[in-house]
Amino acid sequence: MRAYGFSEAGGPERERFFDLPVPEPGPGELLVRVRAAGVNPGDWRLREGTYGVAGPAVLGREVAGTVISIGSGVAGFSVGDEVFGGCPGMIGGWAEQAVVTASFTAHRPAGLAPEAAAVLPVAAGTAHDALNDLGLPPGATLLVNGAGGGVGIPVVQLARARGISVVGVASPAKHELLAGFGATPVAYGDGVLERVRAAAPDGVDGVFDLVGGAALRTVAELVEDRSKLLSVADKPLVAELGGRTVVRDRSTAVLDELARLVLAGELDPLVKQVRPLDEAGAALAEVEHGHAVGKIVLVP
Repeated sequence: MRAYGFSEAGGPERERFFDLPVPEPGPGELLVRVRAAGVNPGDWRLREGTYGVAGPAVLGREVAGTVISIGSGVAGFSVGDEVFGGCPGMIGGWAEQAVVTASFTAHRPAGLAPEAAAVLPVAAGTAHDALNDLGLPPGATLLVNGAGGGVGIPVVQLARARGISVVGVASPAKHELLAGFGATPVAYGDGVLERVRAAAPDGVDGVFDLVGGAALRTVAELVEDRSKLLSVADKPLVAELGGRTVVRDRSTAVLDELARLVLAGELDPLVKQVRPLDEAGAALAEVEHGHAVGKIVLVP
């Protein structure tokens, strides 16, 4: 089968196409014929070596497809089912066939396109879990630092669906988009605290950071209760600041809930590009350089 990944950890020059045997699903796994696969910042970070995968490896963390074989110990799925889910080890999805973890896979409803379903497990799943971790009630105010990115946009939508007000720190190019989803956008950079305080005069009840570094250190000043400070971008620093990272609930139930929200019109997966697998390198470069608005999907 044709697949795209990297030969060894490093820069984009390490990326390549592979011709590989079709994988076998192990216990608790499904093998699917891939209909669509999501592209995420975690894919280039994995290629770069951030997560300790030396390579060679096939990239791709999330897919939608058709079940073609089933590993031992799996119940609730049959050959021919249309599904979407996450790949074990968060690798292997950018291929003609891919293995998914059954416990992090759901049936794809008929009204949900495979391209939309394929981008739900990673970014929207992280957004869902972050809101559950924060536990903010309706009427609360959430600051999202890096609101214009792949996780930021769904967290804005999911928070608004829960009745939570959102102030979103993002580049001015993303402000119109964020306002359309019901957030109050503010620009990042010098003076961000003053801009946030002007947008939320009564303060914010929680901070979800997607940037890290100095930007995280700055916005952390906005919450006295550091249990309401979350970051997925800088685990060491958020711990130093008394906050925490997101505990992921990679489950079928979460995917079912996300699909329900899409069908109810409360979550737009914001798929902006559908590209052939042949263009995987260009798609990843666009995400790596921060040029992508919305999600990019690869189709084998």
